[in-house]
Formats: sequence, structure tokens, C-alpha cells
Amino acid sequence: MLGSLVLLWLGFCLLFFLFRLRRPKNFPPGPWPVPILGNLLQLNLVNPINDLKKLSERYGQVYSLYIGSRPAVVLNGLQAMKEALVTRSVDFSGRHQDLMLNHITGSKGVIMADFGPSWREHRRFALMTLRNFGLGKQSMEDRILGETSHVSSCLERSAGQSMDPQHLFHNATSNIICSIIFGSRYEYEDENFQAIITMMEETLKIANGPWAMLYDSMTLLRSLPLPFQKAFQNYHNVREHVLGIVTQHEQTRVARVTRDLTDCYLNEMEKRGASDSSFDKGQMIILLLDLFFAGTDTTSNTLRTALLYLMTHPDVQERCQKEIDEVLGETAEASFEDRHSMPYTQAMIHEAQRVANTVPLSVFHATTKDTQLMGYDIPKGTLIIPNLSSVLNEESQWKFPHDFNPSNFLNDKGEFVKPEAFMPFSVGPRMCLGEGLARMELFLILVTLLHRFQFIWPEDGGVPDYTPVFGITQAPKPYKLGLADRLNTAQWPEQGQAAGERNTTSSDEEGEPVPKKGKTDKQRHIEMLLYREDGEKEDQGADSKDEMNDYLQDRNMIQDR
Repeated sequence: MLGSLVLLWLGFCLLFFLFRLRRPKNFPPGPWPVPILGNLLQLNLVNPINDLKKLSERYGQVYSLYIGSRPAVVLNGLQAMKEALVTRSVDFSGRHQDLMLNHITGSKGVIMADFGPSWREHRRFALMTLRNFGLGKQSMEDRILGETSHVSSCLERSAGQSMDPQHLFHNATSNIICSIIFGSRYEYEDENFQAIITMMEETLKIANGPWAMLYDSMTLLRSLPLPFQKAFQNYHNVREHVLGIVTQHEQTRVARVTRDLTDCYLNEMEKRGASDSSFDKGQMIILLLDLFFAGTDTTSNTLRTALLYLMTHPDVQERCQKEIDEVLGETAEASFEDRHSMPYTQAMIHEAQRVANTVPLSVFHATTKDTQLMGYDIPKGTLIIPNLSSVLNEESQWKFPHDFNPSNFLNDKGEFVKPEAFMPFSVGPRMCLGEGLARMELFLILVTLLHRFQFIWPEDGGVPDYTPVFGITQAPKPYKLGLADRLNTAQWPEQGQAAGERNTTSSDEEGEPVPKKGKTDKQRHIEMLLYREDGEKEDQGADSKDEMNDYLQDRNMIQDR
């Protein structure tokens, strides 16, 4: 009798899940889900990008998945992204309210808040305040260049050696946003500051990993002491730290003196009063954390990606430095306005953003009402996953979709152009509100560092691995950064100097460098290694297929070309 009841209960549960997993009429196609887990077993939860690409090749630019019993629609390619996030932007600008990140933040602030009046007010406030604090102006340049001087000092101490740049750039970008929202910066050795950076990195890693997917899919697991609880604890600790800063601001405020964004928010709260206002201390804490998290990780990871590729593409680095030297001359500091005179450097920075692909799946959206997309019916509340990776690598949109090549952003005249498919910050109303700050940081920091230092792949660096570490914010794998002061060539390692002089471009009739076509980043690095091994045999190393294969087999460095 008991066995029959158990079987009956299991059968009922199975029918219930199968009913819930039925796709609505005219819903985008997709793989068949299984009860409880949905399509999670068909995805590599460590990095699902390749699996999403294969599904797109089978089902089209718009297809559906089930995360547990929750239906989700995946957007791939420029056409689908534009129709959803631009043409029908209001319909696709919501946020699902039952994901781990919503529970961590309480759906407050601007990143995870649902589309509505409170979100509009806080986004407008943040944008206006950033502009008031100098975004795009000289005062913001001074903040960025001031922090860049600290970065240069740290790099100077490592000149002629190799170092891990990860924490250095996290510290720098974090300090820039801290100076705006808190009015102060931290010393890089500050233990509390380093603890906050570490907790932030851990939280972001967990929040888009397999444990977060299980949290979102299986509600019964949420109260168990599993690794995703670490993200909640970390966020709580950082929030308590920010609450202490806000309390200190409340105690030290001076009338009509605005020191930072925190003061601006307190002033706005005072002006609006307590009744029926979306501005309160709880919202303020999450908004500050949104800006702190978003303003640190994405820019830091893009900087590290740029330097990784500049070291392994010395021809690109050399051409950028030549252009920078011509524009700046003996000038100690760059200006954001200089970007108009540096088309190739601008192209390199944008190409670094493209290959960095720091937010590969954006932040998940949700439909705000029943709507349509590319002929399919999408019900209200459907989870929307914008696969930005598919656009940044779309073969029909880029000249060199799978290689690092600044020519993706240059026209036939060598002028800087920005293709429509360039959307590392997403598009539409939910586009990252820190885009302007990130663009200023990337340009000023990279130009300043390239003007001062030569970046070299170190001898102890092994073979470059361009495979990113997947997450809400995608990052390059840890690597060693070799560098030398450009004014002190005695610091240049002999082999590194040869690599820096290596030119992997051909020339047109007028002597203008033209990137060679058909070479992968791995082949470029092979050529660089061959040249280091025997500089006088450069042509043989670059052009002889047999010699290259022999070299690889002898050193057992790469298993297949």
C-alpha cells in the first residue's frame, strides 16, 4: 500500500513538472527539458558560452531554455538583440525577481531593480550625479590620472621584472569609483580595502557559477549550507562597511557642501522627505554597491585583457606607442580629448573591449508584458538572456571576428569607426550607466602606461592562454606581466626586446602597416617564440611550416596548432 502511494505521488510530481515544462503556443523552439533541472544538464555550467552557440546554430537566433522549471529565451546576434533591447526596449527591460542576485540585493539599486518608477528615478539620479562630478570633463580626468600615477609608481618598482597585475588594476579602478561615491581613496596595502576587493571578486564568481544556477533552479536547496551562501555573507559584509561610511557622512555633513555621491543622495533624501519617496537609506546602500561593483570589475578585467594582447602582439603595441608619442610628445599627461588624434589607439582599446567580452550574458532581463520577437510570442515575465558574446563575435559583423585585430575598428582610410555590433555594455535603457566613466578610464590609463612603459611577455610566462574565466564579469586567466621603462632600455630583457621589435604586419606600397590575414593569435605567439629562440632566423621561423612543427614537438608546448 505504502509503495503504491509513493509511486502515485512520484507519478503526480512527474506529470506536474512535465505540464509546467510545456512550451507556450508559438514560443521559441529549444531543446527538450527534463523535470526539476530543465536544460541544465545540456549546459556546461562552468562556461556555457560554447553550448549556447551550438544551440543557436540548431534552433536559430532566438530559442528557449528551461532553467529548472523557469522558461528563458536566449537572444543571439545583432538582429535579435536590436529588436528586443532597442526597438521593443520597454517590453524587454524588466528584471526577473526570483534569482539569486535579486535576493542578495533585495531588488534595490539600479542593476537588479525591476523596470518601473523607482528604477527610473535612481538611474536618472546616478547619471546626473556622475555628470555633475565631472564625467567627460577635466575634473574627472584629474581623478583618473591621479590614480594612474599610483599605478605607474607600482609598475616602476617592477620594471625589468614580471608581476601579476590582477590586484593592481582592481585596486586602481576601485579607488576611482570610491573617490566619486565616497570622496576618498584607499592605500593599496590597506587590509580592509583588500578584504573588500576579495569579497567582491568571490561574490561575482559565485553569482554566475554552477551553484547560482542550482540556487535559481531548485528552490528547495536555498536554505541549505551550500557554497552560494558565501555570496550572501560577502555581500552582507561589504554592505555593512558601506553603511559605516554612510553613517560617517551623516555625522560630518556640512550644509551646501557636496563632497561626493553619498552626500548628493543624502541631500536628495532630505529634499524629498520621507513620505512616498523611493529615496531611502536602504536604496542608497544598494545603489552605492551597484556602482562600486560595476565600476571595479569590468574595467579592471578589460585593462588586463588589453595588456595580455599587447604583450603578445608587439606590432600592435609598437604602433600604438608611435601614435601616442607623436600626439603627446614630451607631455607628461594625456587628455581624453587626445582620443580624436589617436585613431589606431582608440581602435586597439575598443578591440580589447570586444575580445574581453567582460559581461558575456549581460544581466538577465525579463519581459514587462506579453510581446513578440522575430515572429514568436513571448509571455510577460519570461526570463531573457542577451548573449552579447554572439554579437561581439558575429562573423557577418566583423572583419576579424575571432582574432585580436584593431582593424575591426578602422576604415579603409585608417579612421576610427565603431560598428553597430559593438555592445560590450549592452544596449537600450538597461545599458550600463558607467559606460562613459569606463571609456575615460580605459583611454587615459592605457595611453599613460603605454607612453611610459614597454610591456613584454616574460620568459617565465609560458604559453599565453586567452581562454577567459567565465562569470557575471568575465576575466582573463592570471598571467605574468613583463615590463620595462621606455626611457631606460637597460631594463629590457634581451629576449623581450626582440619580441617587442618583432613586426607581424606586412606593409603596403606607402609603408603603412597592414595586418596580415589568416593568422590566429596562437600562430602569432608561435612566431614570437621562434624569433626569440633564434633572432637571425626570423624569416625561417615565421614562414617555414616544417620548422614550426618541429619546434613545437621538441618543446612539447602546444599539442595542436
